[in-house]
Amino acid sequence: MQTIGKQSICFAHPPYILSSASVVGKKEGEGPLGAKFDMICDDDKFGSDTWEEAESTLQKEAASLAMGKAKLENKDIRYIFAGDLLGQTIATSFGLMDYQIPLFGLYGACSTAGESLALGAMCVAAGYAEKVLTVTSSHFASAEKQFRYPLEYANQRPMSATWTVTGSGAFVLGQEKAGVKICGLTPGRIVDYGIRDSMNMGAAMAPAACDTIYHHFEDFDRKPSDYDKIITGDLGSVGQEILIKLLKDKGYDISNVHTDCGIEIFDSEKQGTDSGGSGCGCSAVTLSAHFLPKLINGEWKRILFVPTGALLSTVSFNEGQNVPGIAHAVILEAESKT
Repeated sequence: MQTIGKQSICFAHPPYILSSASVVGKKEGEGPLGAKFDMICDDDKFGSDTWEEAESTLQKEAASLAMGKAKLENKDIRYIFAGDLLGQTIATSFGLMDYQIPLFGLYGACSTAGESLALGAMCVAAGYAEKVLTVTSSHFASAEKQFRYPLEYANQRPMSATWTVTGSGAFVLGQEKAGVKICGLTPGRIVDYGIRDSMNMGAAMAPAACDTIYHHFEDFDRKPSDYDKIITGDLGSVGQEILIKLLKDKGYDISNVHTDCGIEIFDSEKQGTDSGGSGCGCSAVTLSAHFLPKLINGEWKRILFVPTGALLSTVSFNEGQNVPGIAHAVILEAESKT
């Protein structure tokens, strides 16, 4: 049995991350991780006519770079697992259409990087594909246009707000050995703590991150010190504080090993990003550019990657619904070099 505990999976034959790629916009390139990204574009429209087309271009470029690094062509990829924040995942549909590879379109809000890695890993581990591609993206302007006020409105942002990352991360998963393997998963449940403030995503998502990490520890009989880092997706500084407190109440102190992609990707004071970064692209590009290299070069041995998502839409928000959250945990380990 590869299932473990109440909701987790421990792979008997772990799939590997064969390659990854990160493509970001100008603001992300000016942040602390700027030198680590594969591609930075000074034009946030990426030569396109609309923000939505620009986000599709992000995905197209990230996918191409990831396959190129692995020396693979379209015909070598069995399936794509991909998603974004836009309605009907149009950034994915139009961005990856020309590849003509069977596609599973996903929506897990900002947790989609974890969802796509989880489903892709399950597919490879089960023998349904030798190689799959997982892709996620977000774009500041397309997200603001869909979920919040038009940029021209120039509304004041509260300190709890996060800045949607313009970026796309792509990962090629396969059966052959590589520097990083996906050893297990804890898929998350929907958790609703009654948050209604759409400008406070950290508070909405932190309870879901707590629920997933708690059940991960219980299912695998592990503790925080079993990981070099526990990395959430885009809780930002506000959500990080809430998550640490919630887990302490459950008997787990992750304060010494926790970090957050939304905190890492921007310098919030210098770049005016308030609580930090968010969006599907946030955790994907930060994992690819910043965290995977630490496993590959032997600095770390094991991390828990937990992208987080706020499950709202313009319809649900305008109808007065709460903002539930979800988080998916992925165990990433360095392949032994002995």
